[in-house]
Amino acid sequence: MIRTTFNRLREVKDSLPDGSMSVIAEELGITADDVRGYFGGNAACGLGVHLEPGPDGGIVLLDNTRILEIALRIAWENKQ
Repeated sequence: MIRTTFNRLREVKDSLPDGSMSVIAEELGITADDVRGYFGGNAACGLGVHLEPGPDGGIVLLDNTRILEIALRIAWENKQ
């Protein structure tokens, strides 16, 4: 499990190149809307996202970190 802030999760999303939501979704066999919900902190997406009130938009607990791991890889590759 990873604990981060909502604002930090949004920073990761904002660092991704266009089309990344579809790339992540395809790699994991889920929908791009599920990926967008994950980065939006939408607990209803069923992907292990839990929100708590707190600083920087709130605390986000991620049970499933696979989407975040792929997003960070894409962001890193995009910087290279």
